[in-house]
Amino acid sequence: MALPANLELLFGQSPEAPKLSKAEVSERFDDLIKSIGEMPERELSREEIVTSFRGGQPIDFSTRPANAYEYVQKALGAPELNKAISPDAVASVMAALDGLKSQQPDLVKDINLTSPVGTGLVAFDLEAPAKVLAPRPTPLRNSIPRIKGNGTSHRFKVISGFTGSGTGGVGNIHPGILDTTQNNFAPSGSSQSLYYARGPKISYAGSDVVLPYSQFSMSDEVTWSAQYAGQGYQDIRQLSRTSLLYASMLMEERMLLMGRGTASGYAGALAAPTGTSLVDNTVGTGQVALTGYTTNIYVYVTADAGAFGESVVSTVATIAPTSTHNVVLRLTDVPQALGYKVYIGTGASQPANSSFFFYGRFPNQAANGGGAGGTGIVLQGAIPTTGANPPTADTSAYAAGYDGILAWVMGSQSGYNAKINSTFSTSSPGSEFQTAFASLYNSVKADPDRILYNGSDRKQQSDTLKAGTSNNYFLQITQDEVRGVALGSVAVAIMNETTGKRVEMEVHPWMPQGVCPILSDTLPIPDTQVSNVWSVVNVQDLMGIDWPVTQFAYESSSYWFGGFLCYAPAWNGCISGVTAA
Repeated sequence: MALPANLELLFGQSPEAPKLSKAEVSERFDDLIKSIGEMPERELSREEIVTSFRGGQPIDFSTRPANAYEYVQKALGAPELNKAISPDAVASVMAALDGLKSQQPDLVKDINLTSPVGTGLVAFDLEAPAKVLAPRPTPLRNSIPRIKGNGTSHRFKVISGFTGSGTGGVGNIHPGILDTTQNNFAPSGSSQSLYYARGPKISYAGSDVVLPYSQFSMSDEVTWSAQYAGQGYQDIRQLSRTSLLYASMLMEERMLLMGRGTASGYAGALAAPTGTSLVDNTVGTGQVALTGYTTNIYVYVTADAGAFGESVVSTVATIAPTSTHNVVLRLTDVPQALGYKVYIGTGASQPANSSFFFYGRFPNQAANGGGAGGTGIVLQGAIPTTGANPPTADTSAYAAGYDGILAWVMGSQSGYNAKINSTFSTSSPGSEFQTAFASLYNSVKADPDRILYNGSDRKQQSDTLKAGTSNNYFLQITQDEVRGVALGSVAVAIMNETTGKRVEMEVHPWMPQGVCPILSDTLPIPDTQVSNVWSVVNVQDLMGIDWPVTQFAYESSSYWFGGFLCYAPAWNGCISGVTAA
């Protein structure tokens, strides 16, 4: 290894001393390198390095500048710099630094989940496509027969009774005759007078039924921006068409259950409740006081028609309740109402309709218990200060609409219609329906097939087997079930004690609470010319239409044209006014 040219300057002796040879200088250099290699290694800390440049004085890191901006700012304020630079120049530099200060965080922060971008430099684990969680059961639409219609209305003729049937208002006659019996069948007022030895002439009752068809449609739109922006994630047009199909079917399902039409032959709009009054009531067991008023309360009531609306409002009822009391609302029952909706306002004088707010829906006028010496709706708790206002027009029935099942079974042609205004009996479970079965059989020899329930009412009906002490039902756990008991008991059918037939109990997903229609799907009579008691009759069944593109959007509609009918409403009935348990 060649020695550095200046080794003699480093390792040589003074000029007065004898000159060293190159070998001796090399040995001295090797000894230096060896000594350096054998020295213990040590890494200086940041504090030691900075201290060494501050003359051995320790630094207070709590007061040192936190970033580059503060270092420059502190340096510009040093006395030495201010002596050499004019105050105007220092101020100009400080202003420039302030302008850059807004960019400082992006310059000095570390990279983490929120820096340098607030949402992080991360990928999104987005799973495609979107999950469609909207429920879409349509049990009535799936089970009721659909037949082809023609024209603008569906017509059929009904022979509702003849002598001996006990129906249609036709009376009975005795068929016995003697040899001398003579009967004249000539029309009344006719000059013909022919008498023959024969029995009395039978009578008939009948009617024409004309049910107008209605048109129905729903629509949706997908903008081009939504369609193209969604590429790679989801086919938005496909989602739109599928949703439109299901929405149309779901709305038809609700019409089949609770629709009401105003055309001739249909039930028409519900009447507004009458006889409304308010009674001051001492708080009873399980009740609370009415709060949120200082002077008077004012109440409107409407008859509930279900999914599509309600009647016009009643006349207003008012009262100045006693503090710590609640109020009982009384009214005259509205036939065919599925329940009642209550709206409350407060003030020294009657407020505007916009200051009345929806208080609640009640299945009957005995909801929440009675009070003040009679049945009624108990108004209790906090009075709402936001929410829906009372309707200004009737929405219970529609010109482009037909009667659904509830309008038929609760209407004037129904075979049985009773409001119990209470919970189901626990002393005799199912007794309400046994009464209905007996009445339907006695009137037209009906033998129903099923009962539709709201989910809460079905549970209440099942619980009647476990509630009370005066019934003859009991639950038994056998020895082999001790370690694996399945809790709960469900009533699945009611045995018709009049005919002996098993009547199925079914939950309908959109049934309003408090109403239980009793349905016959077929008639227990031969040769009636009625294959199905209930039928959907459509001139045009459900179809989809894609409209021509006339703007930056894809537009679609559904369309169907027809109606819904019951050939034999007297073979059906309804239990309503079921109070929530």
